[in-house]
Amino acid sequence: MAQEIEIEFKNLVTEEEFTRLTSHFHINKEDFISQDNHYFDTPDYQLKEKQSALRIREKNGRYMLTLKTPLKEDLLETNQSLSKNQSDSLLREGLFPEGEVRDVLTSLSIPYGSLQHFGTLSTSRAEIPYRNGLLVFDQSSYLQKKDYELEYEVKERTSGEAIFLELLEQHKIPLRQTDNKIKRFYLEKLKRDRS
Repeated sequence: MAQEIEIEFKNLVTEEEFTRLTSHFHINKEDFISQDNHYFDTPDYQLKEKQSALRIREKNGRYMLTLKTPLKEDLLETNQSLSKNQSDSLLREGLFPEGEVRDVLTSLSIPYGSLQHFGTLSTSRAEIPYRNGLLVFDQSSYLQKKDYELEYEVKERTSGEAIFLELLEQHKIPLRQTDNKIKRFYLEKLKRDRS
């Protein structure tokens, strides 16, 4: 099964902070790659209730189905490659492909036949290696909203967190409570649904 533990630190930044960081790390416009995250849940948000998330990531003509589930203070990612046809069938008709992700959904008692496409978050992303990890610069658009985020993906939590906090301090960026992208997407969607 294609599973891995995701250890990452993230912080929302202002547009000005984002510009300052990308300039400091010599990141140019052409270093950014576009990707679309298509999010799914049941109509009554069963995945959200289990602090889990399901998406198809469309990037460079490739499609990856990813289920994120809680694992202590990190996330366990279950990944499954999809063909364009499988991705289209899931997005348009709700036909869920066989494989690792469906097996985990079944083990969580999530009815995969009830999953619906809730929307898409588009991200322009640049990545660079940084002190035994990966520093990620994201500019995301969803539901007529735009935000900027700095992520640091690592293999080891304690040293990774110290490096990330040091980086924020060096660039005089305050640590901000930052939800993951799907949670930000859901919060914005719920806010719009209520208005």
